[in-house]
Amino acid sequence: MPNTPTKGEELSLLLQLADSALPTGAFSHSFGLESPIVAGLIGDEDSLQRWLRSYVETQLLCSEALAMRWIYEGQDPARVHALLAAATVAPQVRLANRRMGAQLIKLAPQIDGTLGTAPLQWPEHFALGFALFGKHLGLDFTVLVQVFLHSSVTTLMQNAVRAIPLGQLAGQRVLSALRPAIAAAAVKASTLDEREFGSAAPGLEIAQLRHEHQSMRMFMS
Repeated sequence: MPNTPTKGEELSLLLQLADSALPTGAFSHSFGLESPIVAGLIGDEDSLQRWLRSYVETQLLCSEALAMRWIYEGQDPARVHALLAAATVAPQVRLANRRMGAQLIKLAPQIDGTLGTAPLQWPEHFALGFALFGKHLGLDFTVLVQVFLHSSVTTLMQNAVRAIPLGQLAGQRVLSALRPAIAAAAVKASTLDEREFGSAAPGLEIAQLRHEHQSMRMFMS
């Protein structure tokens, strides 16, 4: 039987959902990171750190994190999902988010028995499912977004360690260097102007589009 969280367990439950061991399929996606690795533009700690920082400060902040805030504000999840899908240029990235979101929908009620068998009518986008789950638990929005961003960056760092390749210690140094940027993005998400929605680095979107046409790929996106 699924466990029902008691008061004080909510943060532990969220951390479980953010754990890289959770079988959402995130390990099979690079969200465009593989393209610059193949092109030789990312091959060490510094270049990986710059790419991940740009990803956090543009696409993750101005698309996923802002959409998560709209969920917290009570906007229609279906509408937010449609906006987020429209703002995502690369088809592979849209599909990756839907697949991961679908897995989260399946997993969440197995972890939290209070959700029942049809948890909150979540849209199939991982970030929005994450936001709805956090809202259901009554978690602080900034804390939730910081956990989401940290989890996203950690997964990509682990995938980069395999793809470049880099040592595990190098990957941890990259993650440590990005902590201030992740924390700042989480705070900014609370006040970000809605006109910033969909802002992204053009080079990132181009890399995400090019991935589909690589002759060989380690990752699905």
